[in-house]
Amino acid sequence: MNTDQDKTGAAQPFEIFLVAAPGLESVLCAEARDRGFADPTAVKGGVTVTGGWPEVWRANLELRGATRVLARIASFRALHLAQLDKRARRVPWAEILRADVPVRVEASCKASRIYHAGAAAQRIERAIAEELGAPIVKAAPKPTGKKPAKDMEAEAEDTRAVQIAIQIKARIDDDLCTISVDSSGESLHKRGHKEAVNKAPMRETLAALFLRQCGYDGREPVPVVDPMCGSGTFVIEAAEIAAGLKPGRSRHFAFEQLANFDPALWQSLRAGGTPTAPTVRFHGSDRDAGAIAMSRANAERAGVSAWTDFAHHAISDLTPPEGPPGLVIVNPPYGARIGEGKSLIPLYHAMGQTLKTRFAGWRVGIITNEAALAKATELPFQEGGVSVSNGGIRVTLYRTGVLG
Repeated sequence: MNTDQDKTGAAQPFEIFLVAAPGLESVLCAEARDRGFADPTAVKGGVTVTGGWPEVWRANLELRGATRVLARIASFRALHLAQLDKRARRVPWAEILRADVPVRVEASCKASRIYHAGAAAQRIERAIAEELGAPIVKAAPKPTGKKPAKDMEAEAEDTRAVQIAIQIKARIDDDLCTISVDSSGESLHKRGHKEAVNKAPMRETLAALFLRQCGYDGREPVPVVDPMCGSGTFVIEAAEIAAGLKPGRSRHFAFEQLANFDPALWQSLRAGGTPTAPTVRFHGSDRDAGAIAMSRANAERAGVSAWTDFAHHAISDLTPPEGPPGLVIVNPPYGARIGEGKSLIPLYHAMGQTLKTRFAGWRVGIITNEAALAKATELPFQEGGVSVSNGGIRVTLYRTGVLG
């Protein structure tokens, strides 16, 4: 591709960037390939695929592991701000954005002669405002100290405005400016089903990638058990995958506010495919009765309650469900900082003993932030766990093969 000339995806395939949790790009790439997206390539921070706007919509609707979907609508060289201003005006904004929908612009600069991200964002904002007439929304400032109630109310209003605005992302890297539209809006882990959450919940997108890393893709009738299920994320996600339910089926997306949005085509994409009742069940348990109540409510909202079971008991009372062996996956408590998890070693040891003695034939995946905690289970973990961020804490998925 000759990047010295403007490139837009108005009438031809263009690059779509699927944002992934850093460290799990290859897992998302495999999912994109399985879902039939063209030319999936794992890169730092995500996966690139090729397609048009219907593929952008489908990625939001169908991909479980993507954090958000960016449509790369333009790419050009810009050596100074005046050139950026001129070339930003050539982008066919009216084909993509609506004049009545607010726009927010974010810019980043790396190894480029344009080094001031704020000035770059201003030039693109001005191009959109003057060429299209769309209102520009500034990001809400970060709170600094205690503020009067009036100021706090104003900031809250600004934050709400930013949330409903279409976000344009400009990245200037080695003098190459790439302009993208955030087609998702809210992060894609917000499926629209989980109203009740427990402390330190696992994000659905991360849970989906961890399930896939453990070899679970819903193709085989494999039961899934989570003995510390919290708000039920792993159990619900596994049941949805097995049933063929689309993760974005219950929510709205930013692309619905774009000028090129086709409601009829979108409805046909949403309606495509028929869910299939799984032939196995999915089980969660927790020592917290409130967590079990939350999990059941979330499963009901997600439409998978017919295939899920949640029980209130400690992990020491865990036994395999009837049926074939499958996958135990668990996100147990862990210390906020390295070294703080020593008090959790007895819990991990007890969990490992329960799984070793009662779950022969099953595979196990455990997410934790300390190798010492994983070691305390005495389970035969495989090499090569990838470290990723979960709620600001670096965690690793430790996996076993089939337990003997």
